[in-house]
Amino acid sequence: PEIDWEKLDAALSKLESRDERRHRVVVLRFFGGLSVEEVADVLNVSKTTTENDWRSAKAWLSRELSGNSVE
Repeated sequence: PEIDWEKLDAALSKLESRDERRHRVVVLRFFGGLSVEEVADVLNVSKTTTENDWRSAKAWLSRELSGNSVE
């Protein structure tokens, strides 16, 4: 699917203001190409925490980008 980069940038900025660690997980995974294990090492958190952050951040971004965000 085509990416609306402006909308994605706005959503990522909003995520950063709400949850900086989840924002960092997205940036490191999506833009940095790091594995879950590598992100966990960089952020000094467990693999499980990173997996949970990644899952919840993707769900939040999906809702935000689809216009179905819940405030």
